[in-house]
Amino acid sequence: MHSFINVYIHCVWSTKNRAPALHSKLRERLWPYLGGIARENKMKALAIGGAADHVHVLFSLEATISISKAAQLFKGNSSKWIHDTFPEMRSFEWQQGYGAFGVGVSKVDGTIAYIGNQGEHHRTRTFREEFERMLRKHGFDFDEAMLG
Repeated sequence: MHSFINVYIHCVWSTKNRAPALHSKLRERLWPYLGGIARENKMKALAIGGAADHVHVLFSLEATISISKAAQLFKGNSSKWIHDTFPEMRSFEWQQGYGAFGVGVSKVDGTIAYIGNQGEHHRTRTFREEFERMLRKHGFDFDEAMLG
């Protein structure tokens, strides 16, 4: 019998100190680049978006890759690409850590819409407020100091 895996992960991470470093021209190129990282590693990116200080990726997880490895691939490869492609951003860094949340099949369309609506969404809520809400929704106990 074959193994069948269908796991959707909504992964979120921010720039170091939540600096608004992801300007619009960078984001226009970064989102497709992140999709390429997914493809190269046998993952499927269903939605990629974010704002000047953070990224959201909804992807299906390949059976042989852990969530932590997927986050490492997205963050590490994109950081190197940013340094190489935008020389003025040689000091760019992602914040340590990330959030990864399981998404059931019935919630995939809503999550895609949520990621696609980041520009509007962040007119009324900061990334930190958004992230704290996500952590609470998913039942995480956390200390404010853990969020940097």
